Amino acid sequence: MDLKRQRPGPMAGALPRPVLRPRHAVAITIGIVVGAGIFRMPSLVAGASGSEAVMLGAWLVGGLLSIVGALCYAELASTYPEAGGDYSYLRRAYGPRLAFLYGWARLAVIQTGSIALLAFVVGDYMSQVFSLGAASAAFYAALSVVVLTLINWLGIRQGAAAQLWLTVLEIGGVILIIIAGLLLAPGDTTVAAPAGGDSAMGLILVFVLLTFGGWNEAVYITAEVREPSRWMPRILVLSLVVISLLYLLINLAYLRVLGMGGMAGSEAVAADLMAHVFGERGALLMSGIVVAAALTSANATMITGARSVYAVGRDFPALAFIGRWDERSGSPRTAMLVQGGLALLLVALGAWAADGFRMAVEYTAPVFWLFFLLVGISLFVLRRRSPEIARPFQVPLYPLLPLVFCLTCAYLLYSSLAYTGAGALVGVAVLLAGGVLLLYLRPSEPLDPPDPSEQESRE
Repeated sequence: MDLKRQRPGPMAGALPRPVLRPRHAVAITIGIVVGAGIFRMPSLVAGASGSEAVMLGAWLVGGLLSIVGALCYAELASTYPEAGGDYSYLRRAYGPRLAFLYGWARLAVIQTGSIALLAFVVGDYMSQVFSLGAASAAFYAALSVVVLTLINWLGIRQGAAAQLWLTVLEIGGVILIIIAGLLLAPGDTTVAAPAGGDSAMGLILVFVLLTFGGWNEAVYITAEVREPSRWMPRILVLSLVVISLLYLLINLAYLRVLGMGGMAGSEAVAADLMAHVFGERGALLMSGIVVAAALTSANATMITGARSVYAVGRDFPALAFIGRWDERSGSPRTAMLVQGGLALLLVALGAWAADGFRMAVEYTAPVFWLFFLLVGISLFVLRRRSPEIARPFQVPLYPLLPLVFCLTCAYLLYSSLAYTGAGALVGVAVLLAGGVLLLYLRPSEPLDPPDPSEQESRE
């Protein structure tokens, strides 16, 4: 078998090996989605909803739309089982330059910014348990980045094992909140008055789908999953079914204890629920749950983020130093260190100028939905361009479901632009900086698409 044919770039070296079991991929997917958002976002959804039915329906619709998107990604992942995920699909459909802009956005803001923000969540809650002074949150945040980067630098097996156990802790915490709200809360719970008013559906879906965000990250480890063509569709869909069920149940728990008005008026719905059920001990329990959730998401983000950094370096000879795969550890070690270093830099900036840092990360939503839309369109492009390639999994009801996915992304792109306003310029500035870099970077010559059966034979 000609392994060199599977590399878009000219660099010699090791390639990703299929060492992960499906359960590791499920843990990464669930872990990256079920982050700190589900402990805060429901209050925003409740505030924008006019009724309980609208609020709960929005979470159900969010799950269904995410599963539709997962079916589209399942076809791409099973057809092109490569490291790089979205980056690889964009490269095949539109060429390396547009793909580079996406990879640049992930490296410069989206992934590293997410890691830094999740690290600050850890820092804030750890400081409540044991404060280290004025810089306590930043210290804990930096320590989280360093420790998680070291674990994943050691190898994919270590990172995946940590992810599996962190996900178990995280889901255990979510189940504890659900049990507390639905079964342990006193029967005479005082429920606040309903929020009432009209429902802002565009804003509601932005919040809900942001909380579901990250399910597509599993495709970045496709090349490292055993029998990817068989398992990736199941991994994506099963993960989202589990996540949707957990989200519906936890919102029912919030609703039972706090009511619509209480949810809408709360800045920390999960903490308020736990305090209502367990008293002062609830605050300590909630801190542990949030720390576990943030660490789980941060670790998964590191694993997938380093793969997209590696894919960019693999395609651009000038960045070849981040495009090397370490065979012994089974990970892109240099890419992992670069990503960790940038995340540490953002932690330092966040400690120094927190407001500007949050804005720079939060307002990249339009960039995210733009590229998500382009990935959806790439499914049509690649089917038309390469009809002869075997597709182990095909999207049901094609082209209807891919059209639904693309229209949803277009609507969320519009909504995110409408609600962020001038803040969207931050994301545009990041893309423009990447465009300037492209003036000095030349991609390697693209190769013919690899036969997925060759990927399977390496297992």
